[in-house]
Amino acid sequence: MSKSGKHFLLMQGVCSPFFNRLGEQLRDAGHAVTKVNFTVGDSAYWHLGDTCVYRGRAEHIPEYLCRVWERRGITDQVVFGDRRPVHRRALLAARRRGIRNHVFEEGYFRPYWVTLEREGVNAHSLLPRDPEWFREAGRRLPSAGRPQAFPNQFHVRARHDVLYHLAGLANPFLHPHYRNHALVTAPAEYAGFLLRKARMPYLERRDAERMSMVLGSKRPFYLLPLQLKSDAQIRYHSNYKNMQEVIGQVAASFAYHAPSDARLVIKNHPLDMGLAHYARLIKVLTREYDLGDRLVYLEGGNLEALLRKAAGFVTVNSTAGNVALGFDCPTHALASPIYDMASLTHQGKLDDFWQNAPKPDAELFRAFRRTVAQTVQINGGFYCRPGIELASENALHTLERDRSPLQQLMDEIAS
Repeated sequence: MSKSGKHFLLMQGVCSPFFNRLGEQLRDAGHAVTKVNFTVGDSAYWHLGDTCVYRGRAEHIPEYLCRVWERRGITDQVVFGDRRPVHRRALLAARRRGIRNHVFEEGYFRPYWVTLEREGVNAHSLLPRDPEWFREAGRRLPSAGRPQAFPNQFHVRARHDVLYHLAGLANPFLHPHYRNHALVTAPAEYAGFLLRKARMPYLERRDAERMSMVLGSKRPFYLLPLQLKSDAQIRYHSNYKNMQEVIGQVAASFAYHAPSDARLVIKNHPLDMGLAHYARLIKVLTREYDLGDRLVYLEGGNLEALLRKAAGFVTVNSTAGNVALGFDCPTHALASPIYDMASLTHQGKLDDFWQNAPKPDAELFRAFRRTVAQTVQINGGFYCRPGIELASENALHTLERDRSPLQQLMDEIAS
């Protein structure tokens, strides 16, 4: 047992040295740390020892972990993502035994934040969905200030991802029962990225022409940003199988209910691997609903420039919804992101949104942002060294607390 009395069990992390550095921070602060590795990639990024290597099936993980928890006196469990197959049962089993779960995820605000919550994130977040609670919380909290910036280069993230998956080539031999949570294999993903990147000079010129047409016109337009089909927000926190289904539903609603002169701009995700062929689907929908130039597809484009002039913003549950609300853009959520509440997002049916898109309450959004930033967000990043240093140092202060910042605030407001 550590001097602090706390023993942290780190499960599967992000494809980077982040968990290794977090483990160092925890040990330097006097806490005991154990790591469970499920893949060769996990082992390649962990250098601190005190490791458990799991080679069994996902359904037997809770039974295995119970022995680890008891033998080592685990008090806290740390994971990245609450919907990974290796984490789902582990989180539930730990909760039943009174072990605190700490869940990391990409930030609700980007680019200089990461998420750290107790028990779950996104649709499983413990954040209230009550506007009045956020108004009260906002009155109690000071300004969050600006997060410390750091380089956020894509090639650094890509390098870690490639190294992780290269190590994973040995998984069939050393971890034969492991099943990746990703929808496609890494080689297919990399091939799609490279092909899309090769086409980007042409696509950027085409996008620039379409952006100029949309922004230079007096015709209103609505914006639908696409999310990655591998995103847990789509796969587990929505009722949609994929983004093609989302596009089809939104296009149909737009065709039948939007103002006749309005446009719908569909913008692809910047990290899309280019395997879904959205442009083909949109051409089919344009013909099917006789939309002519009213349906516009962008592979890239400046999100903020579009939000400044958009008549409305439709999303499933993307964190881009926070950006839209910050630009005072009327927003409709098709699922249940943390910002989906009265006075922030449209609460009726999508069919009604096109003709009646209320603006968000700016004061409420400021209170919401201030509260989220100071309770479940950590300044830092998962991939580059400065971001990892920031995130691990700031996370330490939250992980050490018996009550999370959110729980403490909720108790104060309830008292």
